[in-house]
Amino acid sequence: MNPTEGVTLGAVAEASGVHFAAWSDKARRISVVLYDLAGEECAEFALERSAISGIFSGIMRGVEPGALYKFRVDEEIAIDPYARELPQGVHGPARVVRPLLTPAFPKRRVELERGEVIYELHVGAFTPEGTFESAARRLADLKKLGVTVVELMPIAAFAGQRGWGYDGVALFAPHPNYGTRDELNAFIDAAHALELSVILDVVYNHLGPAGNALPIFSDSYFSERTNAWGHAPALEKPPFRRLVLDNARYWLETLGFDGLRLDATHELEPGGDPHILQALAGVAHGCSPKAVLIAEDCRDDPAFLFGLGVDGVWSDDFHHVAHVLLTHERDGYYADYRPSLSDLARTCERGQLYEGQPDATGRAHGKPVPNVTPGRFVFTLQNHDQIGNRACGERLHDLTGAPAFRAMSLLLIFLPATPLLFMGQEWAASSPFLYFTDHAEPLGEAITRGRRNEFAHFAGFAGERACRIPNPQLSSTFERSKLDWSERELPEHASMLEFYRAALALRARDPVLSRPSALEVSSSGALLVASRRNEAGERLLILNLDDEPRLTRKLEPRVSEAELLLASEPREHSARAAEIAAKSACIFALRERRSA
Repeated sequence: MNPTEGVTLGAVAEASGVHFAAWSDKARRISVVLYDLAGEECAEFALERSAISGIFSGIMRGVEPGALYKFRVDEEIAIDPYARELPQGVHGPARVVRPLLTPAFPKRRVELERGEVIYELHVGAFTPEGTFESAARRLADLKKLGVTVVELMPIAAFAGQRGWGYDGVALFAPHPNYGTRDELNAFIDAAHALELSVILDVVYNHLGPAGNALPIFSDSYFSERTNAWGHAPALEKPPFRRLVLDNARYWLETLGFDGLRLDATHELEPGGDPHILQALAGVAHGCSPKAVLIAEDCRDDPAFLFGLGVDGVWSDDFHHVAHVLLTHERDGYYADYRPSLSDLARTCERGQLYEGQPDATGRAHGKPVPNVTPGRFVFTLQNHDQIGNRACGERLHDLTGAPAFRAMSLLLIFLPATPLLFMGQEWAASSPFLYFTDHAEPLGEAITRGRRNEFAHFAGFAGERACRIPNPQLSSTFERSKLDWSERELPEHASMLEFYRAALALRARDPVLSRPSALEVSSSGALLVASRRNEAGERLLILNLDDEPRLTRKLEPRVSEAELLLASEPREHSARAAEIAAKSACIFALRERRSA
C-alpha cells in the first residue's frame, strides 16, 4: 500500500491559508521558504512530519495564491515536484495557484472507433507568439479543416526557454513561456466550445537532465537500471508510481484534458504490479467522460498493450513503409522497410507490417495483430519525430513533391485507421521542424554532440553534411521551426489546404468512410487498391505512385461506371475514366452490381 495515498502533495490554497505537503523517505525536516518578487527569501515555515508516511505538511496562514515558494529539505533548497506553476522556470520558486474556475463547456470523449482526426502541435512553434492564448485563437481553423482531436506535444516545465518538451522535470507545471495554468485551462475550454477534444503527450519513462529535484527528496524514485536518458524511473516502487498516477489524474480530472498520449511505453518496464499502463488505464477510464490512452511503442505488440487497457497505438510501420515508397531512403531504421506496395497494403489492412517476421538484422520483430477496430491504430505521414529527427527537419512534401504527397495523403484519410496530421501539414508549410534546445553549457554542447552520434547512421548526419545541421542551441533554429500562417494565402499552399479540407470533409460525411466498414487492400502492378464496404455501399481508392498514368485493367469496367468522389490531382475529361494519373490517387463510389 502507498503510505502517501489520500494526501494531496504540493500547495493547495484554502480559506485559512495555503496547505503545503511534501513527501520524503530520507529527510529529517522540510520547511517552506517564501520569496518576494525580487527573489529574496522573506519567510520560512517548518512542516510537521508524520513518522509513518514520510509526509511533511502544514498550513501557512495569511498566505494567498500568487505566493512564491520552495522547499528546504534538511539543508538543501529544492523546487516542489508537484508545483502547479513555475513562473521563473524550473530553477525558480513555484507559485501558489488559485482553484480553477468551473469550465464553461463539457469535455468531449475521444472515440477512436468513430473516425477521429488528430492534429499534433508544438505550442511554442504553432504560432508566432508560441502561447496557449495565441494557439486558442487558431482552434477555429483546425475545426474548419476537419480536425476532431488536438494533441499537444509535452508541456511539462523543462530547463531553458525552448525545447521539444521531452525533457520535462516538473510534471505538473506548464512550461512558463507557453502561459499560466489558467491560460492552459482556457485553451482546453475553448477547444471544448468548438467540440474539439484535447489530448496531451506525457513522458513518464525519464526526466530531463537539468532541474530534476526528485533525488533531493528520495533515492527511491529512480533505479540502478539505465535507459537512453540515464537512470530509469522505478515504476515498480510506490514513489514514482504515485507521481505518475497523480500527474495523470491532474491533467485529466483537474485540467480537463480528454486523453493522454504516452511517450515510448516500451521503456516503462518493469511496469510493476499491476503494470503502470494498467494503472494509468484505470485512471483514464475512470474519468467522466472516459478519457483515452494512446501509446507510442516500438515493440509492435498491440495485443499486450490493448490487454493492459491502452485504447490506441501509434503505427510507425505505416509511416516508414509510406516514407520509403515515396523517398526510397533506406538508411537508419528505414533499412527494415522496402519500397513495396504489397508491404503498404499489408500494413493498411493489419495496422502494422511486422508480426514476427525478421527485420534487417535477422531478428524476429513484432507480434500478431489481434482482431481489433482499425481506428485503434494511429497512422501518420508526418509527426514531430519523423520530421524533427531528420538532420535538417525537412517535411515530407519537400522530399517528394506536392503530387505524390497529396496522393499518399488521400490514402491516409481514406483508411479507417485514425489519421494524425502534424501542424502545417495541411498547407504544405515551408517551415522545417528542427530539433531545438536551450540548455546551459556544457550540457547544451553534450546534448548536441550526443544527438548527432545517435543519428550518425542516417546519411544526413554523416560526414561533411553534419557541418550543415542547424545548431539546436541557437534561438534561430527554434524561430525557423515556427509556422508562417500568412503563407496559406499563396496559391501553392492554398490549393493544398483546399485539398485537405475536401478530403477530410469527405471522410466525415460519406456514409461508408465515416462508419465502420470492411477493408480490403491489395497491390496490382504499379497500383494500390483499397476498398471499404458497408451497408451504405462500397468506396474504392486507387493509388498510382508511378511516373506514368496507369489503367486499372481488371477494375476498369467497374471504375468506368463509378462516381468519382475526389482526386488528388485535377482530372480532365477522358474517354478512359479509369486511367489514374501519375503520382495521384482517386476515390470512387462504386455502383451496386446487379446479378443478371
